[in-house]
Amino acid sequence: MRTNEVIAMVLIGGVSLAHLAEAQQQRSIERTAVANGDLGDSIHEVIQVRVDFAPAAAFPRHSHPGAEVAYVLEGSLEYDVEGEPPVILNRGASLFIPAGTIHSARNVGSGRASELATYVIERGKPLVEVAP
Repeated sequence: MRTNEVIAMVLIGGVSLAHLAEAQQQRSIERTAVANGDLGDSIHEVIQVRVDFAPAAAFPRHSHPGAEVAYVLEGSLEYDVEGEPPVILNRGASLFIPAGTIHSARNVGSGRASELATYVIERGKPLVEVAP
C-alpha cells in the first residue's frame, strides 16, 4: 500500500477527505505524504507529512490522536497551541505538540512556508480532527 493511501485511510475516520481538501484549497495548503511505519507494537504507528503553506495560508484549529513534532523546512510559521502563547518559528526550528492538543498554524512570512510534520499516533485513529 502506498503512503498516500495510508494517509487517506487514516484521515477518513475523523474528517471527510472532501471537507479537508476543501479547507486546504481555500487556504492554499498542500499535504504530501512522506513516510509511514509500524513502531513494532500493535498500538502505534508513525506518519510523516510535508505541509506547504502559500503566503497567508492557515490551517484551522485541529488536534491529533498522538504527539506531533513540527519542523519548519522553509519560511516562517506561527503556531497557536491551546494554553500557550502563539509562537513564530523560522527555518530549522521545531515544536512538540502533545497528543490531543488543539492547535493551528499559519504562514506569517511573505513567501511560501513548509513544515515536516511527524506524528506518532494510535493505529486506526483519524490523523486530523478539526476542532469546533
